[in-house]
Amino acid sequence: MQLFPCQFCGPRDETEFHYGGDAGNVRPDGIDVPTDRWAGYLYLRGNPKGTAREIWVHMICGEFFVMERDTVTHKVLSSAALDGEHAA
Repeated sequence: MQLFPCQFCGPRDETEFHYGGDAGNVRPDGIDVPTDRWAGYLYLRGNPKGTAREIWVHMICGEFFVMERDTVTHKVLSSAALDGEHAA
């Protein structure tokens, strides 16, 4: 079992968290978005080996945050509360 850092509740068991997607996956704007761009937004993911920036939510307090972790070792490198600046 891993401990994930909640910015609001402190270190908590990983079972209390839910993965929200890759940080920086920005939703396309407008009504005339080409189909391939929508498909890329919905289905294409990087799946990096190494450092990844991800959005997580702590299901207990309901707060979203960005966590940077190593996908090989699962070590948490950093985490920050989610706001407009951290999402991209």
